[in-house]
Amino acid sequence: MSIFRLRTLIACLVLLAACAAPVATAPAVVPTVADPTAVPLPTASPAPTSLPAPTANLTDACVADATPGVDYFPAKAIITQTEGFSIEYHDTYKLLTVKTPAPGATAAQTYVLVQCGTEPPAGFEPAQIITVPVKRVVAMSTTYLSVLDDLGLLDRLVGVDDATYTYNQKVIELFAAGKLKAIGSGAGLNLEAAIELKPDLIITFGSGSTDFDSHPKLLEAGLKVVLNAEWLDTSPLGRAEWGKFIAVFFNQEAAAETWFTEIADGYAKVKAIAAKAGSPPKLAYGTPYQGTWYLPGGASFAAQLIRDAGATYPYAADTSTASLPLSFEEAYSTTRDAAYWINLPFVPDLAALLAQDSRFADFDAYKKGAVWNNDLRSNAAGGSDYYESAVVRPDLVLADLVAIVHPDKMPGHEFYYYRQLK
Repeated sequence: MSIFRLRTLIACLVLLAACAAPVATAPAVVPTVADPTAVPLPTASPAPTSLPAPTANLTDACVADATPGVDYFPAKAIITQTEGFSIEYHDTYKLLTVKTPAPGATAAQTYVLVQCGTEPPAGFEPAQIITVPVKRVVAMSTTYLSVLDDLGLLDRLVGVDDATYTYNQKVIELFAAGKLKAIGSGAGLNLEAAIELKPDLIITFGSGSTDFDSHPKLLEAGLKVVLNAEWLDTSPLGRAEWGKFIAVFFNQEAAAETWFTEIADGYAKVKAIAAKAGSPPKLAYGTPYQGTWYLPGGASFAAQLIRDAGATYPYAADTSTASLPLSFEEAYSTTRDAAYWINLPFVPDLAALLAQDSRFADFDAYKKGAVWNNDLRSNAAGGSDYYESAVVRPDLVLADLVAIVHPDKMPGHEFYYYRQLK
């Protein structure tokens, strides 16, 4: 039921009560002691009362006295950019469905988010039922931390998989103060530590590999676990919208809608600026890893960012969403003439780039000094914010890319993730 319909219904009930005709009664006759046959008049029973329907989601409290037919989630998430998950709202619970929870999954995964203080619906397994709003959460990927921070939910965070490469300073401080515990992951999962935290929810991911997946053991221990498949999404804004997936466990739909709208609007504005630029310059991307050069597939989110920035790269017409494994020779032949070069892992400067392979000196982007890395926001421990907050801030990534390839369109731009190598 919408807020407008709910308010209208309440107003109608008030008017009906106000306009009801009073019931006529005979004057009361007070019996005397001398009248033993007098019968006391019956007293009217008080009219049943119920608490008013909420006008906002309950983000900290349980329902004290659930009323049938009342919508306890007046603020709802509206999914527009991703097909990776969906939300179906009922009065006292939400059905959250992840279409492909892990690579190769043949069945969707549904979770039942039940408002605290109400009864869960029948027909679901206990492992699927999660009470909301969640008070204690464990985040098994750094990409979830920015959403929790932006929505003011870090006080609910009690555990992480590993804090070693975290960039978020607030999380680092919480861990140093002993307010967060690391439980490991995959083959290194500390199940006892996870159980001791008594989490209401553990958010993790499914890779399909027993060496990396933690959820089978966590579920077997009776813990509440959900699979976040944001990393499988193929569009920049689609990946960012998975922030709403996290928000619904805390009944924070209203805040998440505002948060995401600002990101989407910012992305659209920068994309429109890039669309007015000239012909798209060619980009080189990445460096080889153990002899193989991985370039983004043409249908991947990285390729979408390049297109939206008003640039191109040799495999833009490819239809794959996964990385393309290429030999050095093939990548060399197709990207050597690129005007710009971005996203070079573990390359702090141009000298380090040449130290990897002297043939990089043949690249046009190297000759012009047009080599840009995404490690501007990184710390001494190796934590990089590009692999943390950039997942949900494609608007900031896109602005940096447009400023790199079309600097005349972004005068005075202050780079957020990228820096030019010297």
